[in-house]
Amino acid sequence: MALVENATKRKLRANQLALGFSVQHLRTSATAMIAAAGDHDWLFIDMEHGAFSIQEATQLCLAALPTGITPIVRVCAGALDEGTRALDNGALGVVVPHVEDVAQAKRVADAFRYPPLGTRSWGGPPAAYGYRPPGNAEAQAAINDAVLIVAMIESSAGVANAAQIAAVAGIDALLIGTSDLTAEMGISGQIQHPRVQQAYETVGAACRANGKVLGMGGVYDTEAAARYIKGGARLVLAGSDHAYIVAAAKARAEALRKMG
Repeated sequence: MALVENATKRKLRANQLALGFSVQHLRTSATAMIAAAGDHDWLFIDMEHGAFSIQEATQLCLAALPTGITPIVRVCAGALDEGTRALDNGALGVVVPHVEDVAQAKRVADAFRYPPLGTRSWGGPPAAYGYRPPGNAEAQAAINDAVLIVAMIESSAGVANAAQIAAVAGIDALLIGTSDLTAEMGISGQIQHPRVQQAYETVGAACRANGKVLGMGGVYDTEAAARYIKGGARLVLAGSDHAYIVAAAKARAEALRKMG
């Protein structure tokens, strides 16, 4: 069986926008289908802030594989082992938060790439091959190329070290966690503050210089999102399950109440 295509990585390689559907509350096998119906490209399965077990996260990944929606899991910064388990069981990408220096970036890249690029362990036939891979060497090389490994930049130190982080082989994208970045800067929530704009310019330049992708998270204001997308952000968290549900429910309730 052929390896499931990482459609999000294909889009990013073509410099196209890839929109992420953040998942914190949904648990059903329809989650990826809902994201597809809403014209998104990838699931951001949040094990850092969502109350997911590895079982629940990987079930979402497995259900996503046939849909064309890319399942990507965010693990906690100190839980790289959960990232490798997610990759073995359906994920096509991993996001690691709070990456601040080149040493951390190298640990991330090393953990999620098979030799000779890293030290990821072969766990047997992977889900991304429908459990029917070719020989180990061929499968490992193909999976190394297919998975998307993302380092989140969420501090002033991460911004300052963005050029070195972006230069690490095996890191595909640097995603700015704008909410945490503004909090760390002492300007919490001010996503268009000049210091945040400068951070996007700095990280974006680092990505361009190293052939990596700039990502954007925590920006849900249309004007701000337009600014950073025009500045080069392509791996974009568009919104979350709970925010979408509440916004739609509130709009519907307001419309109906006006009728009464």
